[in-house]
Amino acid sequence: MRQNNQGPNRRLDRVAGDIADILSTLIRDGLRDPRITPLTITVVRMSVDLRIAHVNFMPLGGNGDPEAILKGLFSATGFLRRELGQRLQMRHVPELRFHLDDSISRGVEMTQFLDALPQTHPRAIEGEDGGGEPTEAAEPSDPPTEG
Repeated sequence: MRQNNQGPNRRLDRVAGDIADILSTLIRDGLRDPRITPLTITVVRMSVDLRIAHVNFMPLGGNGDPEAILKGLFSATGFLRRELGQRLQMRHVPELRFHLDDSISRGVEMTQFLDALPQTHPRAIEGEDGGGEPTEAAEPSDPPTEG
């Protein structure tokens, strides 16, 4: 989500936050599809014209089949849009596009990759010059005079 709180971006952020809150409640309390196991909506990104809401989600606790959840969400899109329309004060209810958020699993893979790299020499980490000790500072100049 954008963090710039100026002008139209503030509205994009507000609408995205409202949609995330409403969808979370609807999915938790209003859907009875067995394919839709508990999930977390990680982020909602709005198109500039507010016509499309890209909803990123991940199965809660890593449980559930992401493909089955995605199919269940796709089949519930009409219900979700209708409910959004009743709760949002918007001229057009945005089209919902659901995406599996794999950022956490990618982060874990990156951490494992970095952990598998050979350790570098400690001196190379401590300082740019490779010496590991602070470099000598230049002679201090005369203090500025007050005038």
